[in-house]
Amino acid sequence: MIGRLSGNLIEKLPPQVVVDVNGVGYEVDVPMTTFYQLPALGQKTTLFTHLVVREDAHLLYGFASKEERETFRQLIKVSGIGAKIALAVLSGMTADELAVAIASEDLKRLSSVPGIGKKTAERLVLELRGKLATGSNLAVPGGLPFAATPDDKSDIVNALLALGYNDKEAAAATKGLPAEVTVSDGVRLALKNLMKG
Repeated sequence: MIGRLSGNLIEKLPPQVVVDVNGVGYEVDVPMTTFYQLPALGQKTTLFTHLVVREDAHLLYGFASKEERETFRQLIKVSGIGAKIALAVLSGMTADELAVAIASEDLKRLSSVPGIGKKTAERLVLELRGKLATGSNLAVPGGLPFAATPDDKSDIVNALLALGYNDKEAAAATKGLPAEVTVSDGVRLALKNLMKG
């Protein structure tokens, strides 16, 4: 089991990043809550990881904190919630916000995540009530936005598509974004737009 990675961040293509650990590049899928906190390319980073072994692939998921990883692990235990949907949930809200939504039975907030319908939201509340801790501090000092490139708009759209939104939703969410926005800020703003809708 790979429980943690520490190394240089060499690629950022949301929701995937590549961390170089002593010459080996690990591809890691991260929720946007973690992605926002990553340092600039070439900088040192540490991710708490969860390895999923399937017949056709070994998939590594990374998180900024142990609490966020634990929330992910609780999510994938819920019937009908796979790793992709769990990542989408943690991209739309922090672990603390999810815990509050579960505790307050906020089905509307939960079902605003792509892949989560009303029935799945009800199942989340039923199966996770009392299992998610609040008060974790997910902020990581030194998280810097990376420089914008001309392809930022398409990177933002691709990140939203990877999180389960369709072309129409992704296009609508990125429509009003400022031209000079970075990918991480753009994805954050686009997710906020989608949560409002």
